[in-house]
Amino acid sequence: MTARPLLAALALAATLALGACFHQDSKADIVKKAEHATTKDELRKALGDPDTLNKAGPLEEWVYEASDGVVRFPILGERVGPVVTGEKTKK
Repeated sequence: MTARPLLAALALAATLALGACFHQDSKADIVKKAEHATTKDELRKALGDPDTLNKAGPLEEWVYEASDGVVRFPILGERVGPVVTGEKTKK
């Protein structure tokens, strides 16, 4: 096998991977995907790991970045609380 087909395959894989990084769901999409999640495990299965994880004692806040803001899930122990949506913070 020559290097040219291998390089073409690697370039295609890199392009597809980069494209996936720039696509973000909307707040509504994230909320819909997680609407039946009541535990941390269910939330992780629905959305993956959070973009930001805030902790204060037994309370956690899982934050997911959306194309039009952020979606926050408060978690106490293993239970997911009511979802909160908001605007992206300015950097």
